[in-house]
Amino acid sequence: MIDTGKTFTVAITGASGSIFAIELLRLMAADQRVSHIDLVVSDAALRVLAEEMQVSGRNGLVEKLVGAGAAAKIRQHTDENIGANIASGSYPSDGMIVLPCSMGTLAGIAHGLASSLVQRAADVTLKERRPLVLCVRETPFNLIHLRNMTSAAEAGATIYPVMPTLYNHPQTMEDIVRAFVHRVLAHVGLRQDGAFEWGAE
Repeated sequence: MIDTGKTFTVAITGASGSIFAIELLRLMAADQRVSHIDLVVSDAALRVLAEEMQVSGRNGLVEKLVGAGAAAKIRQHTDENIGANIASGSYPSDGMIVLPCSMGTLAGIAHGLASSLVQRAADVTLKERRPLVLCVRETPFNLIHLRNMTSAAEAGATIYPVMPTLYNHPQTMEDIVRAFVHRVLAHVGLRQDGAFEWGAE
């Protein structure tokens, strides 16, 4: 029997903002519309996770991020494994989200280097005309960053900078993180209950 649930690829790379990635994974794992998540965490992302979230090591990483119950939906790949299923266009996928997306990762994707699994999976997502959301995290942007974002956008990616919303009057860090992640998920067709909508009563 063919599973009709949605399948997504999520990549966490070595930029600040790993708290956003954790919330993204938790919400996706809890979403009944999502049957499977392929997760790639770069070596640089592991360092950021350890520094920002006190989550260390690759062993048992998924359980540490989302809990044992939700981990069943998530399959972890190493960034070096360019032979993984998500490196092929024949593998079914409903899209890919890179959160946070470092400038190095952006450059590799924008120039089609495909030298890591994250880059290769993103390249496949673009060539198969599937949604690719790059949640870039850097400030200020230099001209190289801007040109790479333009190249990626011209190839079909959505550039989705990690920027908080304030018009929803967040009271906590969790409010800020959740509001951003809600918007990213809505962009790939996974609108969440309770997400803020401007003008909604």
